Amino acid sequence: MAQKRFAFVIKDLYGGGAEKSLLYTADQLRQRGHAVVVFTLRERIEHRIPEGLEIINLGVINPLNKALTTVLTEKWQARRIAKALAEWQPDVTISCACDRITRHLSDPNLYFWVKSDISQKFSDLRKLQRAYDKAHRFYDGRKVIAVSHGVKETLENVVGLQAETIIPIYNPYEREPFLALAAEPAELPESDYFICLAAIEPRKRHDRLLRTYQRSGVSTPLIILGKGKAEHEASVKAQIRELGLEDRVTMAGYHTNPYPWIANAKAVILTSDAEGLPRVLIEALMLHVPVISTDCPSGPREILTGELSDFLVAQEDEAGLAEAIARMDREPVAVDERYYQKFLTENVIPQFEAL
Repeated sequence: MAQKRFAFVIKDLYGGGAEKSLLYTADQLRQRGHAVVVFTLRERIEHRIPEGLEIINLGVINPLNKALTTVLTEKWQARRIAKALAEWQPDVTISCACDRITRHLSDPNLYFWVKSDISQKFSDLRKLQRAYDKAHRFYDGRKVIAVSHGVKETLENVVGLQAETIIPIYNPYEREPFLALAAEPAELPESDYFICLAAIEPRKRHDRLLRTYQRSGVSTPLIILGKGKAEHEASVKAQIRELGLEDRVTMAGYHTNPYPWIANAKAVILTSDAEGLPRVLIEALMLHVPVISTDCPSGPREILTGELSDFLVAQEDEAGLAEAIARMDREPVAVDERYYQKFLTENVIPQFEAL
């Protein structure tokens, strides 16, 4: 594969899985000999930056224009991005989590990296229609990378997107770095525990998690890792008290390195209403930790295959989810490479190189 120049554009490097996936993908391309730069739109970094990966903050988002954003503001910001791209001259540009601005770019080599299933973001039909309309404004006639086959199918068949192309490419993973991170010191429980790692927000359905955990009847404790708005965290804490789970459920906050927690868990539980391709399930499997998940759109079904599919449960089947937790508690499933082979770097990065 000939060397290429890749530019990634993202709002910032703060928070969740999309930012982490971008950093890893960019660094893997760099390690394979490609020239890579990550342009951020504001100076806000929470993740570890891989050594040798170039990060350039363009500073086009500030408190004033963030609060008073208009199409004119977006176009001004896009011109600043276009100037940086023209100077760097990438063969491929990938936009992630800043498409409201980058949609104004006319770069023919620009791809929009769609990480979630927008059909599940809103229950209100008017809000959902607005989300569909936005997707058409952003992506019709453009090049799109979908994080999973499920996201691609939703964009085509549910949203009705008329993109130039939609290419499904999984997020790439390498097992060894996760093993190294999992070996770092951490203050962990001494006994077995289940763990849920998800942002504290309604779409992740911690209410469902807590109800089904209580219904399972297991005594193995549950740890919740993640952060969210104060009102959402307060709601989860209130439900823990209402269900009488204070002695078995711990909210342990956000951890920059959650992998020691994952590696030592009995199983990871995910109870979301919607995902794109949930990193936490793949990362758990690479640490040979089994998982239980709702069969939500659009990623878990592509991850929980073979014997693991027995722990993929319909979203509204809370009895089935509780039973899956109880079964996993009695006899955890053994995990090996078969379950995560297709997500490994050597099988995914060539798909980015082919763009």
